Amino acid sequence: MIRYGDEVASIARELRDPGDLEILLDRAESARVVMIGEATHGTHEFYAWRSVLTQRLIEERGYSFVAVEGDWPDCERVDRAVRAEPGEPDDPRAALIRYDRWPTWMWANEEIVDFTRWLHGYNAVRPPGRRAGFHGLDVYSLWESMREILTWLREHDPDRVPVALDAYRCFEPYDEDPNAYGWATQFINATCEKRVAAMLEELRGHDLEVRQNAAVVAGAENYYRCMVRGGPEAWNGRDRHMDETLDRLLTRYGPRSKAVVWAHNTHVGDARATDQGDRGELTLGQLARDRYGWDEVLLVGMGSYRGGVVAGPQWGAHMEAMAVPPARAGSLEEILHLTAPPDALFVFPAGDERPDLLTTVLPHRAIGVVYRPERERWANYVPTVLGDRYDAFLWFEETHPVRPLHTLRVNAHEPETYPSGV
Repeated sequence: MIRYGDEVASIARELRDPGDLEILLDRAESARVVMIGEATHGTHEFYAWRSVLTQRLIEERGYSFVAVEGDWPDCERVDRAVRAEPGEPDDPRAALIRYDRWPTWMWANEEIVDFTRWLHGYNAVRPPGRRAGFHGLDVYSLWESMREILTWLREHDPDRVPVALDAYRCFEPYDEDPNAYGWATQFINATCEKRVAAMLEELRGHDLEVRQNAAVVAGAENYYRCMVRGGPEAWNGRDRHMDETLDRLLTRYGPRSKAVVWAHNTHVGDARATDQGDRGELTLGQLARDRYGWDEVLLVGMGSYRGGVVAGPQWGAHMEAMAVPPARAGSLEEILHLTAPPDALFVFPAGDERPDLLTTVLPHRAIGVVYRPERERWANYVPTVLGDRYDAFLWFEETHPVRPLHTLRVNAHEPETYPSGV
């Protein structure tokens, strides 16, 4: 590790307060998309610093909206609250506490409450057309999105209700259990793919909210059907859906719009710099670089050495505040533990002359919503070329769990993803 000491010192900047982010904000000035990753879905420091960076991007650099690794219907409820739309509660906490699908703590936590309250206050003094939004990119809300479509059509376009109802009834036998639907498509002629495609085509010219919910249903149907087969198709379909949703949002906000994206490192980082690429997996960050150009996309990763996290010991289990042990020997996290300031920002230099830390394959920890600390010796790490996977990195020596809004057991029907729940 000693050989990394001088080069870490040359590119690490102490991270003490929001003013230390200035160099990263300057780098984001010319970007259209800034993606901010996290090494877990339940760490206070990741959420808090992601919020601070996002606030400055919105307030000082004109970023238009936040798009997160969350479900479209739930996040649209939050969006209406932070935009201070008529009839919505003054406190976005009321919208966040209604997240009821496992893992609820990903978005129903006090750290997100703090951010959305800030966003509500920011928007309250701005005209409606210039308010910053909060949107979901993910595919998991199949049944919720179907219900949203039917509700909207019954009120605004009843002639198109039959095609949506036909798709909805195709899924009814599975009792909102995506695992049951996925396995059924493998053994009997049970696929709803054609009915969903017909609905998507019928609604193509409609309101964005309806079209997006239809796209979610199509993406989810594909995801669950591919999940049971194994291989990269389900993962890739999910990240392609997120990429396409992000592009639709940028189009909706206009040609000068700019987006902040929040997702796990395994979605934000470029797969070509990890073993994800070896498995044939794509990532949202990779797709954005290819769609908009590398100069238009800024990918920011995060990591930590030890601390605490909220996660479940298995899929659907009751959430726990777990201890995260010191990172394993030889990992990126151990190197930074030995050579970097306790909290630090790295903005990677461009060009061919880069330090070994940025060009060497190193294990980089990834904790999902399922976490088993006892597997640290052989799991929970992604082989990574740091300087190719991200453009910048936020480092924290010690972390703490997020503060969930509720702790009750909730619906856990969603199938586990690899790595566990990211």
